[in-house]
Amino acid sequence: MPKVKANNLTINYDQQGAGEPLILIPYLAADHACYAFQVADYAKHFTCVTLDPRGVGETDKPTGSYSMELFADDVAAFMDALRLPQAHVWGLSLGAAIGMWLAAKYPAKVKTLSLHSAWTKTDRLLGDIVKGWQLMARGGQAVADVVTLGIFPWCFTTDLYVKQPDVIQTLADFVHSRPAQPADAFIRQSDAVLAHDVEAQLGRISAPTQITFGRHDHLTSTRFADRLTSGIRSSEVVVIEGAAHAGIYEQTQQFNERTLEFLTRAR
Repeated sequence: MPKVKANNLTINYDQQGAGEPLILIPYLAADHACYAFQVADYAKHFTCVTLDPRGVGETDKPTGSYSMELFADDVAAFMDALRLPQAHVWGLSLGAAIGMWLAAKYPAKVKTLSLHSAWTKTDRLLGDIVKGWQLMARGGQAVADVVTLGIFPWCFTTDLYVKQPDVIQTLADFVHSRPAQPADAFIRQSDAVLAHDVEAQLGRISAPTQITFGRHDHLTSTRFADRLTSGIRSSEVVVIEGAAHAGIYEQTQQFNERTLEFLTRAR
């Protein structure tokens, strides 16, 4: 896999396809491979560049506190290292939070912004859930087990668990196949989730923005929709039916069609 130096990090990334650049930013504890089902479709239209964020995959995992703004600085420096003055920017959950900070702080770098399962400021519900994941990691659970046993139940609908356990097992096997994230790096990433508050920055986002939610998401539900759309002036909301937090896996075809329509229209 190619690597570049940016913002005092060695950043690992994957690149596929041809066309205008599309930067995909992974979610909590995930590396670039997490968006394989999307890149398979997107790369027919775009040059898809997916990076391993600070603290995960084969990117450096420095000590010290992490924040969404710091992650955004990493992505901005990463784009400079690849000589990409502007790109479509796409992220889910943690990746969406990073995308908002990037679009607010570096507006000229963001042609369009795609925010999936996003939230503006961590509230009590989301905070307590994330603290529970941290307790698992601090208690000695491998991060892959924290993901599959602690995070998965919040990412998928009851129907998927009950009716398609083989799909859940396949996704769990995938998580366990990826480079192991150290527990301390997971804590630093999830601390950034707990501290996330981008509400004061939303007015600085000028890029056309698509915001999607899973109909059955409880982590980052449509309770955040009004705050996002009132803050980001050029934004539209799509609700993915039959999905919770991770519609990219549960309703892949519907998700890819709705998101590609926005990306190709904006292109």
